[in-house]
Amino acid sequence: MDIVKLNIDNKPVVVEKGTTILEAAKSVGVNVPTLCHMKLHDVGYENNPGGCRICVVEVEGRRNLAPACKTECTEGMDINTHSLRVINARRTVMELILSDHPAECLTCVKNGKCDLQTMAQDLGIREIPFEGEQSHYKEDKSPSIIRDMDKCIMCRRCEMVCNEVQTVGCLSAINRGFESVVAPAFEMDLEKSTCTYCGQCVAVCPTGALSEVDNTRKVIASLVDPSKTVIVQTAPAVRAALGEEFDMEPGTLVTGKMTSALKKLGFDKVFDTDFAADLTIMEEGTELLGRLQKHLAGDKDVKLPILTSCCPGWVNFFESNFPDMLDVPSTAKSPQQMFGAVAKTYLADQMGIKREDMIVVSVMPCVAKKYESGRPEFAVDGNPDVDFSITTRELAQMIKGANINFDDLTDEEFDNPMGESTGAAVIFANTGGVIEAAVRTAYEVQTKKKLEKVDFEELRGFEGIRSATVDFDGLPIKIGIAHGLGNARKLLEDVQAGKSEFHAIEIMACPGGCIGGAGQPYHHGDTTILKKRAEAIYREDEGKEIRKSHENPFIVKLYEEFLGEPCGELSHKLLHTHYFDKKKKVEINND
Repeated sequence: MDIVKLNIDNKPVVVEKGTTILEAAKSVGVNVPTLCHMKLHDVGYENNPGGCRICVVEVEGRRNLAPACKTECTEGMDINTHSLRVINARRTVMELILSDHPAECLTCVKNGKCDLQTMAQDLGIREIPFEGEQSHYKEDKSPSIIRDMDKCIMCRRCEMVCNEVQTVGCLSAINRGFESVVAPAFEMDLEKSTCTYCGQCVAVCPTGALSEVDNTRKVIASLVDPSKTVIVQTAPAVRAALGEEFDMEPGTLVTGKMTSALKKLGFDKVFDTDFAADLTIMEEGTELLGRLQKHLAGDKDVKLPILTSCCPGWVNFFESNFPDMLDVPSTAKSPQQMFGAVAKTYLADQMGIKREDMIVVSVMPCVAKKYESGRPEFAVDGNPDVDFSITTRELAQMIKGANINFDDLTDEEFDNPMGESTGAAVIFANTGGVIEAAVRTAYEVQTKKKLEKVDFEELRGFEGIRSATVDFDGLPIKIGIAHGLGNARKLLEDVQAGKSEFHAIEIMACPGGCIGGAGQPYHHGDTTILKKRAEAIYREDEGKEIRKSHENPFIVKLYEEFLGEPCGELSHKLLHTHYFDKKKKVEINND
């Protein structure tokens, strides 16, 4: 290995040849500020257009300042990262950026979480000496994501994650000079584009140019309406990340405090989406075994591998990119939508409430869930199964706005009957968790034997694409797992080409699964945070008395009293869906 020796701020540094000054400085604890540069750790993708010039440093013997993110280290370099010349250049660049940026920090959704705002503060910017015309673009509001390009600084992080990581290909830089902007082709609205609403562009945006649609005002209006019974469900990933919004360590489980906070906010009932995750396993697991049995019986028309359908970003992706495979994924609805369907039928009847008088709110780690809850097929006579979906960040905002001291809350339990869940449901939050939960139940249903070891380590991990073979008492079941839509594309292309040997494939749109959802506290590409969240989810699973979905007594009761049997007539009507060729819709919109 070739090495290079140099000095950074009078510190001797030894790095591998080809290392940039930015990386070398970081290796010895020297902070060089950046805006456009972003490295997604453990994923292998790096956004590095070198456009913002905030990271400039002074190299002895070099006439001009050097961008640290683009300049490789050479032998004997002597670098000063914070000379007066460097500081003055950074301040000038920042002042120029701010001269074309709205002064709306107090009302901006990113206030307090904005990289641009933080850097301006660090550089001591107090006035903007440059005056002139500001660029202005139309606001684009989709069901899930808002684009306010007046706040865009052309860092192009969103473009990188959309095109390289997710391979959605929705966003790119268009136009030139003062009119340049990151947008869908022909500057069409997101709703008319190939956007999947995965929201990873929102997760990496350093400013308020990209944000989720805020539903908190509508939720609060429902809470104060005496004619409405407002219930809430919370996704498994939320409990492992919500604490970060209150300065707790990543991976701190706050299940009980979260439940307590929701009750203090005024929700009439606080339930757990994990209940519906157990229900999903009953339906999706039955569907998997049904297809397997037909396959083993020699039915050549059976659609294998079966694909999980819990993730709306992933559903949008295959509807847009693989419309010839709409009959391959499971028809089971996501846990969010199953919960809403059961709540507005079974639970409403139990509580003596009319469907239209019940408001179902979901707290999700995901921005695509906002779009999903508004899909017309998930409504009865125009009344949606889930009325409003809010993100983990939005819930934190509501808790802070209500002046609730989150740290001092005592743990409270979810309400029943739709608050009871198993460890299998909890792990839905992690990549590999849905299929592991399905295996725990499918194994016992298929073999009629008790599964002694419920932890399937071979299905866990953070590799983008993983595979494993699980022994169903002599029947080998081949399983594929992918997280991130770029990895999903690779598996789907194999299925499309007839090369896949998998019986089942789990796919999640976001890195790490739902724990890395775009509605979670910002992690800025740091997968160590995601891994801590994942570990917390597995801890909660291990602490559960019941760890298999089919053993949830309230699920058993629901089938006995209401649904009948998994994949039966009523459960198929309420808990299953169908898919659409979104590519046709996009083509029509483009016309």
